[in-house]
Amino acid sequence: MRSATTGFVALAAALSLPSRSSASLHEAREEDPCATIAGLTFVPPADARACLNYFPFNETLRQNVLDVVSKVFDFYTFEDYYLAPVPEFGQPAVEIRDELARINSTVYASDYAFNLDLFDLVNSLNDGHTGWYSYCYWETFQNLLPAPVVSLEVNGTQDLYVVPDLVDFISLLGTNYTGYFDSIGFDWARLAGARVLSIEGMSAYDYVDYIADTVSGNYLDHGVRVNSVFSSYRINDGNYSQRFGDLAGPVFPNLDNLTMEVILANGTESERVVIPYLASFAGEPFTDAASYWANNCAANNETNGVDNLTQGSATPRSRAARQPRAALATSSSLGVGLPLQFVPNLTAVAGEDILWSYILPDNKTGVMFVGSFDPEDYYSFQSQVADVVSAFQNAGVTQLLVDLTNNGGGYVCLGEFLHSYLAGADFGFPGYSSAVRANELAQKIVAADIAQGINDSYAYYPPDNWAYPGNNSIMSDNFNYIDPYVTKTINGVQYNESQRFYDVCTPFNVTIPAEPPFDLAKVAIVGNGDCASTCAQFSTLMYERHNTTIAIFGGKPNETMQFKGMAGEQVLEWADIDSEIKTAGLQDDPLAPPDLLVNADFRHNWRTAYSWTDEEIPIAYYSDLPQLRFPYTPDTYMNPQALWIFAAEQIFGSS
Repeated sequence: MRSATTGFVALAAALSLPSRSSASLHEAREEDPCATIAGLTFVPPADARACLNYFPFNETLRQNVLDVVSKVFDFYTFEDYYLAPVPEFGQPAVEIRDELARINSTVYASDYAFNLDLFDLVNSLNDGHTGWYSYCYWETFQNLLPAPVVSLEVNGTQDLYVVPDLVDFISLLGTNYTGYFDSIGFDWARLAGARVLSIEGMSAYDYVDYIADTVSGNYLDHGVRVNSVFSSYRINDGNYSQRFGDLAGPVFPNLDNLTMEVILANGTESERVVIPYLASFAGEPFTDAASYWANNCAANNETNGVDNLTQGSATPRSRAARQPRAALATSSSLGVGLPLQFVPNLTAVAGEDILWSYILPDNKTGVMFVGSFDPEDYYSFQSQVADVVSAFQNAGVTQLLVDLTNNGGGYVCLGEFLHSYLAGADFGFPGYSSAVRANELAQKIVAADIAQGINDSYAYYPPDNWAYPGNNSIMSDNFNYIDPYVTKTINGVQYNESQRFYDVCTPFNVTIPAEPPFDLAKVAIVGNGDCASTCAQFSTLMYERHNTTIAIFGGKPNETMQFKGMAGEQVLEWADIDSEIKTAGLQDDPLAPPDLLVNADFRHNWRTAYSWTDEEIPIAYYSDLPQLRFPYTPDTYMNPQALWIFAAEQIFGSS
């Protein structure tokens, strides 16, 4: 039988990596730690780390990865904004190129250590549109703490608590999870509703800040990242779900336990509790180290892009398939079903997939809970919105709440569709002007696409993807919108970008009403600030163009919080930008990145949306504070229906 170590060496050789004899690896690692935990759903974090750290650092892989990452950063629209801190968002400066040079010269004990360092660098940008995701390690073993936390106001005072629904929530993970704690004699259930005084020797909220700044990522604004630390409700895969939050559900198994000082519910004395983490495996199945690497770490047929003219689909992409996406937030913590007592008991109005709608007991307030803008069917979402609005109007609904809690984004055009449907077709263009970075390779791509007659069926760079801002008509096939480019100065550095353009989203699949179906003064948005990408665009459009009331729940007391999270315009995954280069015939250009040798993704914010309030500032960097801010309470923190009823009373009044 071939040993796991020998198998890994054979795989490394197949990838043209520097070889090491199986004997030397055997001497360093007498046992295969991956084989020890193969097939298990939950494992102690130390055992997970042993498997992840088993694979030695490899210089060839480092150079390959950094070559890809550094060249994709050339397309990143926000790079120069990180040369200085952004105080209003609590975002420190990040010297991206200096940090890449540091990573290139650092000595690492394992491949995992290298990838974790690179992940942490990109994660520190707090832009969920931009991230390094090595599927060998990222979210393969996710740590889960049987004590998620939330900030609640109780008797007029806000404090940090272990979620009161702890028993119902954690039990949904099943006995494979809870049985581990039984086996080690740890009673996690007694922590339900405990008030948390300190964590790891820090005051509770200070530790929350620490997690928001070092773990959460995704959101530029520190206040929004704080809410991401907490447990919260959401729609996931068409169902109500409860997130663990970034404190209780970090994406790497780097901690064995967490020490909290708590006062138990109905208790009076504080006590110190050491709470163990347990890692949940979410990667591809394996039996040993060799199969772990083969199934999770080695590049596969979907890792890199293709020339869409010769290797793509035999037919051009459908209109829906080529719609730009501002992709979902990628680092959201694991969640399980929402305990049944919190699922709305109202009759759903055409509720399914990512959109669930209800009429509140006052019989005049309709609710649209939009879980994302990434439905199973691009066109059915449009029909569903039309059906919901019609049902609301027939029932006499006169005011509308749109809940965007934990909305991770999705199709740009569906955000514009919902805005257009609520604002009416007579309002005009329902999106933002945007631009791409005009680096030298991007200029070559646009020129090559035009020269070869490549159109929007095959790539995103061709001009017929976009519309002229002046009259909103589709650009001509030979219009080079990136030459000449526009030059501006960001933090003392020259930045070149394309000319501005609009999205092409129309015609939609349903008829947009000419006038707003509801008085726009009676339309409001609620959420927790974890509103990403297309969600951020939609909410900011409603705010900037219609002064829509936005009420945000949660966060830390006495701390500001934006109503939007990541707010770029469009993300491209690594395979997307690689396909753009290859389709243009530029894969051999010296500026082009190579194929990745590992199973990973380096996504980046490829396109910038500019604010209507100040058309020289990206909406991502325009400070937008909600008009209303409410703390969660034991009644509203995980109960959407109770939150909606409370919000309707506060926003619209009882009349």
